[in-house]
Formats: sequence, structure tokens, C-alpha cells
Amino acid sequence: MLLLSPPVQSPPGATNKPNASLAYPNLAGAVRAHGVDVRIFDACVGDGDDPLEEMFANPTMLPSGYLRTGVSDERILGAVADHDIVAISSIFTDQETMALRCARLIRAAYPDKVLITGGVNARSRLPRFFAAGFDLVCLSEGEQTILEIVDAVRRSPRPDFSAIHGVAFVDAGGATRVNPARAQDVVWDLDELPMPAWDLLPNQRYWTMARPHSGLFEPGVELRYAQMMTSLGCPFHCAYCHISGEQEGSLSGPIGKFRIKSDERVLAELDMLKDLGVQDVFIEDDSLLGDKRRALRLLRKIQGSGFRICDLNGINIIHLLKRWKPDHEVLEALAGAGFTQINLPFESGSLRILRKYASNKLNIEMADIKSLIIAMKEYGFRIYGNYMLGYPDETMEEIERTLDLAREHVSYGLDATHFFVVVPLPGSALYDKAVAEGHFTEDFDPDVMNIYRANMTGTLVPGHVLEEIRNRAWDEINPASYIEAKRRTVAKAS
Repeated sequence: MLLLSPPVQSPPGATNKPNASLAYPNLAGAVRAHGVDVRIFDACVGDGDDPLEEMFANPTMLPSGYLRTGVSDERILGAVADHDIVAISSIFTDQETMALRCARLIRAAYPDKVLITGGVNARSRLPRFFAAGFDLVCLSEGEQTILEIVDAVRRSPRPDFSAIHGVAFVDAGGATRVNPARAQDVVWDLDELPMPAWDLLPNQRYWTMARPHSGLFEPGVELRYAQMMTSLGCPFHCAYCHISGEQEGSLSGPIGKFRIKSDERVLAELDMLKDLGVQDVFIEDDSLLGDKRRALRLLRKIQGSGFRICDLNGINIIHLLKRWKPDHEVLEALAGAGFTQINLPFESGSLRILRKYASNKLNIEMADIKSLIIAMKEYGFRIYGNYMLGYPDETMEEIERTLDLAREHVSYGLDATHFFVVVPLPGSALYDKAVAEGHFTEDFDPDVMNIYRANMTGTLVPGHVLEEIRNRAWDEINPASYIEAKRRTVAKAS
């Protein structure tokens, strides 16, 4: 089996960086434990003699105007040649075009290979993925499902997937068959999952490029990083998040429910990363502090491990507070465990918006955010704020309130701000709402589904105004040093 991560496309003015999805080491660990010869090939960074620095310094222009970073099509076909099954993850809608392009390329050259995919974007866009040549789409978490797929392929050159739950496929008659995942298919005890195969990733290439998906690091310095998760799911179901669509009765089954790894499992994973030479660990949990007592216990056990740890996916702010004031017990535990950078998802300055779209997870009017930011800086954290603009019914007054909030946060000591135009990603409740209310059609262009673009029509504040506000706010509110550091990594076409 080959787990193929496609080349990456970036909008002009953005940083070109590998996706480095955890899906690949997680799946590789599962199939390797099942006796499968498995390889991961990240076509964004390549391996061996592939010219890493040249690819990143000179991305190629696509017909869409986006920039492609990665190896050539011929190199991809060479990597695929000796494998029976090729799996491509499609979590990120803005990278859908690259996943489909790889599928068409492989299907044309190797019509008999089994092509499988998965991820929230793929399961939400089944017709497009089958039209591109995929044989099978995994609808849920894949570590168990992929083993059933392997066994079906081993049994027959024309495998029968009809008995497998949590997959969709096109049957012999050309009809799409969908077997939804069931609650009993969900792995509730995460310690049962095989250890991720981080050793199969092109780690040295990631470290040389030093371009993780978020954060700010010293330019030109090797960053020996890896990503990991200590939990899955989230206690919140925000409308713009894929978790809002991963509930009981959905195609994926209830994988959005909050589940944790044991302390012993997390420590074992950290030991594995240390053996690989990792120094910086990026926590990708959707809700690291979802169980605060468990989190405090775990953080204290991590103390002295020697890692620098970043939570770049964001820690829910309510979990950093106690009776609306900074929870110093939590902040001290995070600092003691080695956390250095943390994203704070403020989302909006409007309590109405937070209640309607963000699970009412923070009362922005009661929370003492000034004291929290000051306290986090005293503990030595570098902290960034995330803010979203352009909900369908959001008024200009509510947007201005969010911008004012961001300015206040910077004045308190926040290091930088990230402004996102709201993206109704397929698989989320907001996507369903946007389609139902006519804010876009289901045949939208996935290339434009990113935080820099207004993805919906008919919003109270027009799309072109949202984009202007977002761009201006990023320039006006962020410190000049942060803007300059980010612009040093902007991709330019060859």
C-alpha cells in the first residue's frame, strides 16, 4: 500500500507548506501492524534526490492561478508503480483539486490499482471523487476500516466491499452504494489504536523546510517537529466545524464525541517521538482541555520531558478560565509541560454570533480576557488570536465589534491576530445551512474554499467587502514584525 499525500496548491500571497496530515502515520501504523508493506509518499516535499528547496522556492503556476508545490506527475507515477493499493486523504476542501488530479493521473496510467480515499471532504463530495476514479471512500475513522479493505483486496482482484461498514463505493452496475458507519464501529478506547508510524514520514524534509501549518519560528533554522493528538472529538459542536456533522446518524457515525487516550499511551507516543529526534511537538487535539482533570494530570506527567510544545489548533478559551478569571492552575501546568505557543479561538466579538454558531462556548462579555492575556504572557507563552468574519446574518456592527476586540487583545499583549473569512466547509452544519439558504450551490469551486476568500453570496455584508475588511484588519492590527516574518515565506511562481 502507498499512502500518497498530493502536491499542495496555494493561493497567491499565501505560504506554501506541506499538509503533513496525521491521517497518514495513523493509517500506516494500522496497516503495518496488519502485515502490509506500506509506504508514505508526500508529493509536496518528495524524498531522495527530489529538489526540496527548488520546489518550495519556485512553485509552478496552475491554470487556476494558484501555485503548485511538489514533485512532477512523472515522479508521482514512479512512486505509485509498485503498489497494489493507493490511498489519498482529502480532509481539506481547498486541496480537493490536487487529490482529484492525482486520482485521475493514477487511474489513467494504472487502471487496475485500487484507489481509496477518506476524510470529511471526500465523504461530503462522493460523486466528484468517484468520477475522478476512486474505487472506495472511507466515511469514518479509517484505522479499522482500512484493514477490512486490505483483506477484501487480498481475497480477490475484484474485491467486494459490500459487507464493510463505513464505506461508499460504486457497484458492478454503476450505482453508488453507501454503507454508513455505526456507533459500534467507532473506537471508543483510543489505546486500542496502533501506534502512529511517524518514522515513515519524510521528517528530515519537513524539518529542513520548517513550515508547519501555523505558528512563528526562527527563519532558516531546522525545526524538528511532529504532530500528535491526545484525544479525538470535542464537547462542542460549532456549526463551522466538521464535528458538527459527525454525530449519531451521520455517514461517519458519532466520531465527533470527545474521547481520550490514556496518560500511559500519550507518554509512550512522546517517547517514540523523542527516539525519532523530535524536539517540537504540535498538539492537534480539537479540545485538549475538554476533560480538565485529565488534562491537568497529563500535563504534570509531561513535565521534564524536554519537548517544546505548541497547541496551534487552538485551546478553547473557556477551559483556560475558572469563574471567568484566568485559571492559573491550568496555565502553570501548560507552562511546566513545555508549551510555548498557543492559539486562542475567540471567533467573534458578538455574543449572539457565539451563541448561534459557536456552541455558546464562551461568554465574551463575562470573561476577563484582559487578565487572561496578561497572565499568559507572564507565563511566557506566545499567543495568537483567531477571529472569524462573515457569518450569513452577521451585521457590519458585529464585525466591527470583533475587530475592536482584536485591537483590545493586542493592546493587552496578544502577539498577533489571524482573521478568517467564514468558510462553510462540506461536512459541517454551516455548509448545510449555506446550501439550504442559497448562499452557494453544491457545484461550488473548491479551490476558493479558503480563509482569504468570501465563499458565500447573499451575506448581510457583501463578499468583496468582507475580503477588504479581512485584509485591512490583518495589516492594521498585527505588529509590523509579525507581518514581515509571515511575508518572508510567501510563495512566488517560477
